[in-house]
Amino acid sequence: MLACHTRAAVAALLLLGGVLPSVALAQTDYFNTDAGRPVRIEDAYAIERRAIELQVAPLRLERERGGGYRWGLEPEIAVGLLPRTQVEIGFPLVHTEGAAGVRTTALAGLEMSALYNLNAETRLPALALVADVVVPAGPLGPSTTIPSLKAIATKTFAWARFHVNGQVTFADDPLATGSRNAGVAPANAEFTRWLGGIAIDKALPLRSMLLTAEVVTSQPLVRSAARRWDVAGGTRVQLSPRVAFDAGGGYRLAGDEPGWFVTTGAAVAIGLPWSTR
Repeated sequence: MLACHTRAAVAALLLLGGVLPSVALAQTDYFNTDAGRPVRIEDAYAIERRAIELQVAPLRLERERGGGYRWGLEPEIAVGLLPRTQVEIGFPLVHTEGAAGVRTTALAGLEMSALYNLNAETRLPALALVADVVVPAGPLGPSTTIPSLKAIATKTFAWARFHVNGQVTFADDPLATGSRNAGVAPANAEFTRWLGGIAIDKALPLRSMLLTAEVVTSQPLVRSAARRWDVAGGTRVQLSPRVAFDAGGGYRLAGDEPGWFVTTGAAVAIGLPWSTR
């Protein structure tokens, strides 16, 4: 019995000392929300320094009122190279099925972003800034670079957390965001001129689970398009110390393309094998 207690104490000291940072940090990965996992509104926190998160299967399926389908798969890599800072690179793959029977599957650009957490929560909410850019790549990618800037605020109460996101995109209407393949529906139809939304989430620590819901409004890059209103909800669950799973769904209440959508994904957390000091 004494030997068991001794081994447990040694293991605890190793974890506290940072010898096994990737496992310890990954145990709360379900609590750190990201855009699209499972909802679009995210929190103001970066992943931990020296952590790597591999988003291996983030899938979004949409059905429009006209009967067309569009799904996207965007593998991403997020790295915590600096304190309170994470950088990401994503490779969006899109499949579109138009009402006329036109189908295509291809890379839809290359997305790079950096998030910086300005402060921890006190009486004031946690704040963060995100710089994002989508560059032309693949047959369904945009024909020009599309940069955007997002501000995030997160406030935690005893019974729930609230998140507010506001994003502005610096790109011109309209053809700058069209597909470079004639006759193919634009894969990046979700690009917005501006976006605003609020989300609420509730953690269930004993189950390593997070429940979340959001309301989002946005204006498409095409100026003549109607403003969109989306509602969505979902959950994130820590399946193991390194793996978190998420699933959700929602409905577009207003806009040019009303319809339902579902999302699912998983993330694997590991640690950098070298020191960044």
